[in-house]
Amino acid sequence: MATATTQDSPTDITDKAAQYLEAIYLLISEDRPAIAARVAEIVGVTPPTVLETLRRLQRQGLIRMTQRKEIRLTEQGREHAERLMRRHRLMERFLTDVLGLDWRQAHEEAERLEHAVSPLLEERLAAVLGDPATCPHGNPIPGSRSASLLDLSPQVRLSECSGGQEATVVRIEEAAEWDLDLLTFFERHRIKPGETLHILVVADFNDTITVETSDGDVVLGKKAAERVWVHPTPVAVEDDTSLRAPAAVVG
Repeated sequence: MATATTQDSPTDITDKAAQYLEAIYLLISEDRPAIAARVAEIVGVTPPTVLETLRRLQRQGLIRMTQRKEIRLTEQGREHAERLMRRHRLMERFLTDVLGLDWRQAHEEAERLEHAVSPLLEERLAAVLGDPATCPHGNPIPGSRSASLLDLSPQVRLSECSGGQEATVVRIEEAAEWDLDLLTFFERHRIKPGETLHILVVADFNDTITVETSDGDVVLGKKAAERVWVHPTPVAVEDDTSLRAPAAVVG
């Protein structure tokens, strides 16, 4: 006799499963392949561990798998993920702008609090903060009425810039939040939205880029520079800038 299958309720989602859903949303929004291995890397677990949670999200109708094993959000999954991201980013703004927490602290606390934010609290947070368009790192807040005010001119990754250019930081990829040491480094050395960077040296032989910030000279590895999106402007720099000693280095 055939056994009827049951589908888990999409509202019956654990905090850990919600974290996976956010990771999938981030990968898709950054045009990166949303596959189990990348989700596992972001969340910080092994690929076999992530598969069980992905199967549950699939049973709940929040994701689907393509023939190429790429993960896609269903309409319901996208709405759920955007709701989570909206609450997370609003909470980060509140924690940084109102309570004065640093980026690392704000992210960790927002991770804990976002699941307890009610629609009423979400509405009040947005109102108190003036309906911000972005999180502290410059990433758009889903559902913000201020989104139309965002600068939509072309952006490039900092890693794509050339020596001698000047660039204004637009945003730090949300994926950088999963590396809290990197997030702390960016904040400490003033690699933040609105800050102007002077690209001093692009060294192809060791995949590094040296930039001047308001905090001094900083050397970034290629992977770190890929996390930073900027508006570049060509500008001349002195020929001897390549000889300046960097103040800090990150891989």
